[in-house]
Amino acid sequence: MIGVFDSGVGGLSVLRAIRTLIPAQPVIYLADQAHVPYGPRPLDEVREFSRAISQFLIQQGAQVIVVACNTASAAALYHLRQTFPETPFVGMEPAVKPAAESTQSGVVGVLATPATFQGALYASVVERFAHGVTLLQDTCSGLVQQIEAGNLNGEDTRRILENALLPMLARGMDTVVMGCTHYPFVIPLIQQIVGEAVRVIDPAPAVARQTLRVLEAHGWLAEGDAPAPVRFLTTGDGEAFRRMIVRLLGKVFPNPQVEVIQWDEQIHPELVY
Repeated sequence: MIGVFDSGVGGLSVLRAIRTLIPAQPVIYLADQAHVPYGPRPLDEVREFSRAISQFLIQQGAQVIVVACNTASAAALYHLRQTFPETPFVGMEPAVKPAAESTQSGVVGVLATPATFQGALYASVVERFAHGVTLLQDTCSGLVQQIEAGNLNGEDTRRILENALLPMLARGMDTVVMGCTHYPFVIPLIQQIVGEAVRVIDPAPAVARQTLRVLEAHGWLAEGDAPAPVRFLTTGDGEAFRRMIVRLLGKVFPNPQVEVIQWDEQIHPELVY
């Protein structure tokens, strides 16, 4: 079983890619909507949330965990691998490398949360792959909340994206990287703003391919292509999450069932039914 988690609905973009590539693999998806968004939170707080969620997913039977959140990957991926050495983790890395390799103008835009930009993972990617490339960064403040609310093409969402993207276009950007798993759900609007000449990079397919490689390496890959069960859990409003799954992934999951779990904060954060 693959465990997938995010602060909210953003990781569904990764789940969609995993489902497309390896439909026979069972999945448990956890949305920590009690704490969404993760981006503005201190890294140590996100790290503790990620530890507790990973422990819960392992208890539920997950053998591989996909950290389908750029902020959680930046804050916790190294810590999770140290804490749970028997469990393979697949994380999100801003797709700076393919962007740097494909740009013709030498100007790349990166849309991500503040925590992602502050993390060592992003700094390492930039150091390794962005030589000779101008990186323009924007945190798109408020965009995650708009997407969580289902506002994928409204006036406020357009305003946030135009404020981020139009200055980048003016400086010659020809490639833009989705550095948050929520943002692929507004790619149609982004493409409207930047035009078809600008390449928009969604890292989700690459994450799905890495998940496949991990499963193959451990001999855990499910055979066949019959769709396996997917469990959906949230720490927030179950019915609101169910409606968003239908809106975002309805062709794949037309009638999802959602389980609600809660945080127990009495001693230290743990997830309980």
